[in-house]
Amino acid sequence: MKIATFNINNVNRRLPNLLRWLKAAKPDVVSLQELKAGDAEFPYAAIETAGYGAVWQGQKTWNGVAILARGAEPVLIRNSLPGDRNDHEARYIEAAVRGIVVTSLYLPNGNPQPGPKFDYKLAWFKRLQAHARSLLSEGVPVVLAGDYNVAPTPLDIYPTRSWDKDALIQPKSRAAFKALVDQGWCDAIRTLHADAPMFTFWHYKRNRWPRDAGLRLDHLLLSPVLAPRLKKAGVDREIRGEDDASDHAPAWVMLR
Repeated sequence: MKIATFNINNVNRRLPNLLRWLKAAKPDVVSLQELKAGDAEFPYAAIETAGYGAVWQGQKTWNGVAILARGAEPVLIRNSLPGDRNDHEARYIEAAVRGIVVTSLYLPNGNPQPGPKFDYKLAWFKRLQAHARSLLSEGVPVVLAGDYNVAPTPLDIYPTRSWDKDALIQPKSRAAFKALVDQGWCDAIRTLHADAPMFTFWHYKRNRWPRDAGLRLDHLLLSPVLAPRLKKAGVDREIRGEDDASDHAPAWVMLR
């Protein structure tokens, strides 16, 4: 079973890229982020023609998350992260696919920091930690997949000082990610690629893709009951090099 996460950065604009990748890579489950489309604008017909069922939570202009399943209909569990009834940003969806609970999460960027946007990022992280803890207590197979907007360690960002003030690498952001993983989650890509950068994001500016000046922001965390099934993990880097590509590349795991 192949499960992937992909910040598509506008699902309608990048639809040809997405469909080509689905046909070539054949993931069984895909978590998408940054749909940048309202619910009615989600291109379900094209995705269904490609052989995928879908659930989604859209938001006009920005945000938006979805889960696709090849040859199946994902069973929606929830379409928001618990813990704040006043948070209406479309950043979290959760569904069951073939006996596995899969999320698509788009954690807040947090810039500029310090400030209210960074405070929102850390508060969202605390809510995620609480919900993740409840999922662990249920003992079910779970993949927490998505764009976490955190490069967890110096290995997860190219050698530079230009990001030092960015929310993506702040000590509090990294500590929040570590606290989540330390609940017992398996960081799948880092587990199988302990010494490789495994970048998933390259900013459009400053020639960062050709220079391989990337960051690892997209993660798949496996619950303890699922971690022993981890067989392979990787990043489809070549997708970032396509014409009019997203600034992210799909990250994926293969389960036994």
